[in-house]
Amino acid sequence: MVKLRLKRCGRKQRAIYRIVAIDVRSRREGRALRKVGFYDPIKNQTCLNVPAILYFLEKGAQPTRTVYDILRKAEFFKDKQRTLS
Repeated sequence: MVKLRLKRCGRKQRAIYRIVAIDVRSRREGRALRKVGFYDPIKNQTCLNVPAILYFLEKGAQPTRTVYDILRKAEFFKDKQRTLS
């Protein structure tokens, strides 16, 4: 099973996170299937690769709660509902 989850990057006390599609059995820093965005909690910046995220969600990938909240704040699901309707 594939999940969309955060992968920690950056330096000490200055973390940024990549949003990656990764196998459930892999550890946090394991090899990702694909990078689909990043999140910087200090600058409160988010960059998303929307087609890649849609691809993995359609294939059955489950976002973690944190990634789901990030996507919701970026109004990702609002756009998705418009395209589905």
